[in-house]
Amino acid sequence: MTIIDANGLILGRLASTVATRLLAGEKIDIINAEMAVVSGRSGTIFREYRDIMEIGSAEYGPYFPKRPERILKRTVRGMLPYKRESGRKAMANLKVHVGVPAQFAGKEAETIEAAAMSRLSSRKYVRLGDVSRKLGSDF
Repeated sequence: MTIIDANGLILGRLASTVATRLLAGEKIDIINAEMAVVSGRSGTIFREYRDIMEIGSAEYGPYFPKRPERILKRTVRGMLPYKRESGRKAMANLKVHVGVPAQFAGKEAETIEAAAMSRLSSRKYVRLGDVSRKLGSDF
């Protein structure tokens, strides 16, 4: 089992790396999901996520998560063939947590250099926790 700390990692790059590793059969736990970073202007990011939330209806869906750990898990799911057996098995090997659970408190977490926030050329980004709060979650 691999523990990945999402603090300061770019959401899309983190999700693509995790999806590749899940398809290879690795079990992954992601901690600090609310600290992942979405790159871009804050107004644009909030508007895009709000538009996604408003698609469909409350009765029939599609349903989009508001909590940061569920948004991150949904992003990874979008990079997997989740309607096939291999994608379902891969998703079963993924666990995403807000903060650091007690079971991982003393263990060392891995960071993914390819997804590091230092790759951003500008300082325009929003933390996933802020996006979640803007959508109405009180995680």
